[in-house]
Amino acid sequence: MRELPLKSASRRTRLAPSPTGALHLGNARTFMINWAIARQYDWSIVLRIEDLDHPRVKPATIDLTRTDLEWLGIDWDDEVALQSSDLSACHQALVTLGETGRIYPCNYSRSEVEAAQSAPHEGGDLCYPSHLRPESAGIPTSAPDPNSTWRILVEDREIEVVDQFAGQHIFNLAQSPGDFPIWTNRGPAYQLAVMVDDARQGITDVIRGDDLLPSAARQEFICEALDLPIPDWWHLPLVRGSDGLRLAKRHGDTRLSSFREAGIEADRIIGLLATWSGITSKPAPMDAATFRDALSVRSIPRTDCTLQQEELKWLAD
Repeated sequence: MRELPLKSASRRTRLAPSPTGALHLGNARTFMINWAIARQYDWSIVLRIEDLDHPRVKPATIDLTRTDLEWLGIDWDDEVALQSSDLSACHQALVTLGETGRIYPCNYSRSEVEAAQSAPHEGGDLCYPSHLRPESAGIPTSAPDPNSTWRILVEDREIEVVDQFAGQHIFNLAQSPGDFPIWTNRGPAYQLAVMVDDARQGITDVIRGDDLLPSAARQEFICEALDLPIPDWWHLPLVRGSDGLRLAKRHGDTRLSSFREAGIEADRIIGLLATWSGITSKPAPMDAATFRDALSVRSIPRTDCTLQQEELKWLAD
């Protein structure tokens, strides 16, 4: 594991917001840290709007996301087309997985999978029981039907995820989540799409919230199956509400657009993010360039941050 990011113009990261809702303070902290690390160490930055969660995508949020990032002073070097605009590489990946016998069709509903579990799974996660695998599981298929749901056959073995920030973690996909979907009748699932896009866009470093750390094991498994490069992972602690849950609507309106429309300056938002990022001990107005130069990977807190009511009051002062 490296102690610090490599300073190299050949490295590349991505800002990958999903337009299912406006960016809030928790999103802003992750994106600011991602941007600052990249700019400190001469990485290039790609903006990629991940719009595959079709039922929840809000088209108006796409432009709002760009506006919010620019308001904070976050820039990028390249912007790729919407993820949904070109699924050809994902479809080819599906074909490859079919030809190698790595996937099988599954038509069970979520409720049927839940009912088939022998016992409630730890943490409430849905785990796909292996006895639901059809007899065709593992048999190569050269033309997977893209209008069906396809699950990938996981193996009962440990997968080591070495994270440049969160350290070493061990996962066994057979225990959780079991055979997970990589394609649905709506198209590629998140786990497949992000790794295919990371590979074709040359992403070497992924910086995101540590709620996605378990996803790294699934994504490494997909990369192994498709012979894709595995990026360096940087999973950061989250911003949570006073109830300990991940920051969301239940904690009030913490959308960047709402603060902006209320006349709150971006330097106050950045000042709060700086406190959550180990730069300052208490909030004080700060611009993006100062945040970038002052951030130290070693000083970023290793535990989750909690949004305090006093901090919201400070923003409005």
